[in-house]
Formats: sequence, structure tokens, C-alpha cells
Amino acid sequence: MKILQITPAFVPSEFGGIKIQSYYLSRELVRRGHEVTVFTSNARNSRVNLDRKGPYDIDGVKVVYFNNYLSNPWLLLFFTPGIVKSLRDELKEYDIVHQHGIRTFQSIAAYYYCSKYEVSYILSPHGSLPQINNWIFLKKMYDYVLGNKILAKASKIIATTPAEADQCRKLGIKENKIVQSTNGIDIDEYKQLPERGAFRKNYHIRERRIVLFLGRIHKIKGLDILATAFTELLRGGEDVRLVIAGQDYGYSAELKKILRMLNVGNKVTFTGFLSGREKLQAYVDADVYVLPSIYESFSTTVLEALACDTPVIVTDRCYIADVIDGQAGLVVPYDKNQLRDALLHMLSDDKMRLQFGEKGRLLVRDKFNWKKIAEQIENVYESCRSN
Repeated sequence: MKILQITPAFVPSEFGGIKIQSYYLSRELVRRGHEVTVFTSNARNSRVNLDRKGPYDIDGVKVVYFNNYLSNPWLLLFFTPGIVKSLRDELKEYDIVHQHGIRTFQSIAAYYYCSKYEVSYILSPHGSLPQINNWIFLKKMYDYVLGNKILAKASKIIATTPAEADQCRKLGIKENKIVQSTNGIDIDEYKQLPERGAFRKNYHIRERRIVLFLGRIHKIKGLDILATAFTELLRGGEDVRLVIAGQDYGYSAELKKILRMLNVGNKVTFTGFLSGREKLQAYVDADVYVLPSIYESFSTTVLEALACDTPVIVTDRCYIADVIDGQAGLVVPYDKNQLRDALLHMLSDDKMRLQFGEKGRLLVRDKFNWKKIAEQIENVYESCRSN
């Protein structure tokens, strides 16, 4: 098949999960013999030279980056007018289109031309359906004018969790249009893990234990209750350091202010965005990975931690919680006291951490392997292509 993937961001962009998942899927589809092209923006992608002619080849995937003219770096509504001409001229060449995200300029343009040329498209919301967090009024207006139409026109909608499938049903999407297919990671990238100690050495960490958060530094991630729970660990005499790794999404200044008020700033390390080997080093040296989110549709970082034998603690507002609880880590309510107790329990029980780490790695290998996931999505493409 000749497949077009449309996503607001793509590797090596510093933006989060959507670019990783669209990359893994595209690469695996190429390995399965398909011709895959990606239309995306160059947002937060300093390594992309738009002066170079022609598309980029990334692991066999043909990637076309369009210049982003939107100044606000934290919105996914990247304005890439160049994509319009390419869709108008080239869209009819493809057998199937897969849109990643719903409230994006790229989705709007793809929806218009797919409707005009009667080209089938698949839609992956990637957790964006709920009208929560920032810009709630604008999200409601967007969905009323366009979002609901984009959903309704899709041949299939890929929900990554049962909760996201339920969200689709509540929006009136028919059951036969909803496909449940999880996200995943590339298991091969975790076969040769770094030796323990490299991350500690690079960041001069001497504390006995490391609590790691890795992801977007955003209010929705619940870092305020993590800061409070961590502070109470220190007051209880625990020899522990908190590492916060990730790109700032407008919340870093407020978080640092909270840490100063709690008087624990000297026990917290901010690393900035981590990737590649350095990211693996952080996971390997961490004693526990924590995702205390207010809302989380699906978390690639949890899978990455588990693939590194690192146990996890997540809130019950993370929709991966059901497969984690008691198998690869602990699940707690969104509550600072219960998060504190879970951290204390995890850090004080070496046997439990080891068992969770071992079970977690097996869980990721068996259930969240992109080779299996890509095969399922390939079948979805085929079913839509034949209609």
C-alpha cells in the first residue's frame, strides 16, 4: 500500500508522544513492505534544514517537513500552509491516509482534501478527545465547528485504551468504526541497556535513591503533588533525589517556585530534554519512575521505564493503570499522601522493585511490541481500502 501519515510533529522533534508513536508505526509499516510518506511540521525540530530540497529519508520513511509559522510553541495547532498545496496535488496518489491528532491544522487540511477527493482516512486521537486542561472554551468551539465532523468522516478511529474507546462512543461514534489498538515501543532499542551509574556520574548524584519523572513539564502531569510527596520523604529522613527530565511546556517556572517554597530545590535535578542513550541511562539509574498525572490517555514513558527494568508508580487517572497495577508497579489515587506512601513503600522494598522490574519488562515485550501493533493497524488499513 501507499500510505500517507499526517501528524503535527515527527522525529527528531522535541515534542512528545505523538511524534514517537507515528514514527514507530511508519517505520514498522515500511519494514512490512509498504511505501510510507509523512506530512508534518518542523516545530521544535532544530535538526531539520528546510533549505534542503526534497523529502527526508528516515529509516525508509519519506518525511516532508512543512515550515511552522505559529509563534506559540506549546500549542499543537502548528500553522503549516505549505501542506495545503501538497495535499491538493498529491493526496489522490495514496491508498489510505492516517491522521494523528484531531485539533491540528494538519488534520483540518487533510479532512478537507480527503472529503473532496473521497480518500479514506483513519484517525488516531492520541488522547485528545476530552475537553479538559487549557483552552477549554476554544476546544469546545473547535469541536462544534470542525472536530466532530473530522471524527464522523473517519473510516476508522483507533483508540489506544478502553477509556478512549468509551469517549468515542459518548461522542456518538458507531461501534463498528472504533478499533482498539495500543501504542508501543521498539523492543530492540532496549536489548543492550547502559551500565548502571552513568547517569549518576554525569549529574553528580550521590543520594542512595533516585525518583524519576520524565516527560512534558506541564501542569497536567501532576508535578506539584510529586513535589509535595517528595518533600515529605525528605522530612522522613529518606536519602533520595528527585530527577525531573523533559521539555518545558510552560510550567517549569511555577514548579521551581513550588520547590523553593518547600525548601527542597537543592535535592531536585532538572535535566532538560533527554533522548537516546542519555534517556536510557536515566531510566536505568532510577529506583522508581513516577507519573502522577491529572489525566493521561497513554504513556510511552511508562513503557520505556518498564523496558529498562524500572518499576513505576502512576495515578489512577493514567489509562495504562489497569495493566500496571500489581504487575509492574503501583497505582494510587491523585493524592499527595497516597503518592508519598507508595514512594516510601517502593523505595524501602528491594525485592518488590526487582519483581516489578522483571515483570514489567516481560509485559512490554509481550503486549506493547510495535511489530504486533503494526500488523493489526495494517489490517485496519486493508479493510478501509477495500470499501
